[in-house]
Amino acid sequence: MTVPASTTGPTAVSPVPELTATQRAALVRAQNGPVEFVTDYPTPKLGYGEVIAKVLYTGVCQSEHGDAHAVFLADLHTKNGTAAGADGKNITNIKLPHIGGHEGVGRVVAVADGVKGNVKPGDLVGIRFISRICRRCEFCLAGQEQHCTGGMTNHLHHEDGAFQEYIALDGDNLIVLPDDIDPQTIGPVLCCGITAYKCVKSCQINPGEWMVIIGAAGGMGHLAVQYARVMGARVIAVDGGDAKRDFCLGLGASHYVDFTKVNPVAEVLRLTGAGAHSVVCTAGSPRAYAHAADMLRIGGILSCGGIPPGTPHLETSIGAIVIKGLRIVGCLVGSLKETMEAVELTRLGMVKPSIVVKPFEDLPKIYDALEHDGVMGRVVVKIAKDEQ
Repeated sequence: MTVPASTTGPTAVSPVPELTATQRAALVRAQNGPVEFVTDYPTPKLGYGEVIAKVLYTGVCQSEHGDAHAVFLADLHTKNGTAAGADGKNITNIKLPHIGGHEGVGRVVAVADGVKGNVKPGDLVGIRFISRICRRCEFCLAGQEQHCTGGMTNHLHHEDGAFQEYIALDGDNLIVLPDDIDPQTIGPVLCCGITAYKCVKSCQINPGEWMVIIGAAGGMGHLAVQYARVMGARVIAVDGGDAKRDFCLGLGASHYVDFTKVNPVAEVLRLTGAGAHSVVCTAGSPRAYAHAADMLRIGGILSCGGIPPGTPHLETSIGAIVIKGLRIVGCLVGSLKETMEAVELTRLGMVKPSIVVKPFEDLPKIYDALEHDGVMGRVVVKIAKDEQ
């Protein structure tokens, strides 16, 4: 269905006739409050340049427990009011009631005027962290729109995310997915996956070189292991507990280092001889970052993806950084182009997210499991009753 533009201009909105006025959603009325399931939440209206998508599946983003994806991107930590910004302070200025979910896949049900390209009902689209960008600032113009300074909004703090049956998406910031992808598995690629891909890519790794992945069994980490293997790296997986050993080695890691049993820095130096060529830290805990750079050899790169709460610091001395010529890079998700590169690797079967699909109603239990480090890979919730 194509909805014609209103004569009152681009700010006008139109209801979608086929949809009911209200829908089911999982919301939090106040930060650190409980998850509530409601059936009377307003269904979004179609605005100029937007599409309405039926939400099929969405991953649940966690934080420093095991995976440790960027804290300020996490569904769990935004709900709890513990998501940290660049200044280390908790982000409290968010839209309430809060509806999370930014690793979603939806099917287009309506397209308004102003949407460019051949977007049509039935298309699969991604629901990402970044919801809208200005397309005019220096970073948008450079293809680094994840750093937009001209009024970027996201699906955590400003707009409702994927924990609802229908969602309105900006047609100019839309990820149209290939028809032959699996909608169950592709959602996590749109957040933890693209961040992992960006972290690994930023290391400029060459085939046969050593790469350490810290937090390797988590949602972001287990994908980083696979991206590193695709690029030819020899991977040392660092995580805690015997249960994660077989999981990480099964992903293609050459070695598993259990930080609960050995000093991970000493073990990495022993395995590599001179240190790793690169370290990717997907863990959002101060302990994981403290000596991550100490694992590097001369000229090595530390790629940072997880964000710990507060203002912790690297404990590697400036002298070591200067004398060894170390480089430190930060990776905030990725651009549209990089996202589609990551999607393509999954479509081709080269990178396979390890997921467990749960009913929408299990969301509170999933949050509890994430808080207690009870998840390897990613949990995906099924929102729609059917995929059509």
